[in-house]
Parts: sequence; structure tokens; C-alpha cells
Amino acid sequence: MKALLIDDERLARSELRRLLAKHPEITIAGEAANSDDARVRIAELGPDLLFLDIQMPGDDGFTLLESLEPPLPMVIFTTAYDEFALKAFEFSALDYLMKPVDPARLAAALDRLRDRAGPVPGAPASLERTARLAPEDKVFVREGERCWFVEVKSIRLMESEGNYTRVHFADAQPQLFRSLNAMEERLDPRVFFRANRRQIINLAWIERIEPWFSGSLQVHLKGGLKVELSRRQAQAFRDQMSL
Repeated sequence: MKALLIDDERLARSELRRLLAKHPEITIAGEAANSDDARVRIAELGPDLLFLDIQMPGDDGFTLLESLEPPLPMVIFTTAYDEFALKAFEFSALDYLMKPVDPARLAAALDRLRDRAGPVPGAPASLERTARLAPEDKVFVREGERCWFVEVKSIRLMESEGNYTRVHFADAQPQLFRSLNAMEERLDPRVFFRANRRQIINLAWIERIEPWFSGSLQVHLKGGLKVELSRRQAQAFRDQMSL
């Protein structure tokens, strides 16, 4: 399971790294020293778990969580203050660890994480979230003050815009602060296909396909959108979709 350590104190991050070294099921994907940095790292890395401090320069940990688009990573708060515990659990936190983090309390938190996430088949010591979204699942999408509750199967196209992703459904195209790679990890590859470096298409929305330049393909989606499958992905598409 990929974890991101978010704390403005370098020594606190180093100590947490040392403690987590005894738990090989947790892979530390990166660190962030404040909320602005954390938003970028979350979009880049798509972590499953956040070890999150509350009081940091700029936005605090709660404000950071409120600014993220669902689905959110799981959260274990690490803080020197106990007065935020009740609010922490309003955010469905797995645990609330006081600094300096006690190794036994950390182990108990990871046991709770294991109970919630369930083991990876064939790898009993590992942790894995149920990551794939079914077409009938609904997801909450927010851009600024606008919100949607969207069926996954209604999303016809996702486009990378740096650390953001533009999502196309119905007549809306909100921009989410989450990278295309992180979004792809939640999608069923039997339903969504990586057309090129910048775009993912919903196979159910394909209207027709045309040969294109240098062995590539041009896909016409219902609603008028056109997407080019790179030469490499065009071959992968033929392999995947052929009888």
C-alpha cells in the first residue's frame, strides 16, 4: 500500500519513516511539508494512505482533506495535539496518533487498516484497497462550488491537464485536482482504455473507428468527441478487442 507522509517537521517525517520500516506492507511513496505540496504529491502519486499532520503552515490538515476530490485516500492523523481528535473522526480517520508516535499504537493502527482494506490474494502480509470502480458505481465530483453525483459509466472521456484531469460526462467537463495516472488506477480496464498519454476513453461510448496516420486510429465518441489512439495504443486496442 502506497503511503504519503505529510508533516511540516522533517524530523517527524524521518521518525515515521523509521517506524514504518518495520511494516513492509507499507510503501512510502513520498513526503510533503505543507498542504500545497501535499496536493501536488497526491495528484502525482495517487497514494492509498495519508499520514497527516493537522497544524501546518498555510492550510491545516482538515482544510487539505476538504479540498481533495473523492475518492479520498485513507487517513491516519499524526499530531502533537489531542483537542482535534473528535473532528478527525468526522473525516472517517482510521486512527489519531499522538506525537511522538508510539510503535505499538502505530502497529494497532495498521492492524485496523488491514481489517478495513483486506489482504491481497496470494500475499497475506500485504494491504490493498478495493480500487476498481464498477460502471454502475456513483462518484462525487466537485469543481469549485459545483457538484455532481455521477455514474462511472456516464463518463466518456478523461483528459490530462498537468496535475489535473478534465472529466467529460453529460454536458459537463469539470477539472479535478487529480492526475490521469491516479484516476486510471481506480478504473476497470475492461471499461476504460488508455488511448494515448493524455486521454482515457470509455469503450461503451465508441460510435465508430477510422484508420488514421501511421497506423494510429481515430475514435469517434457518441456526442461528437474525437480521440486519436497512438500507434502503440492502436495495436493494443486491436489486440484487446479482437476475437
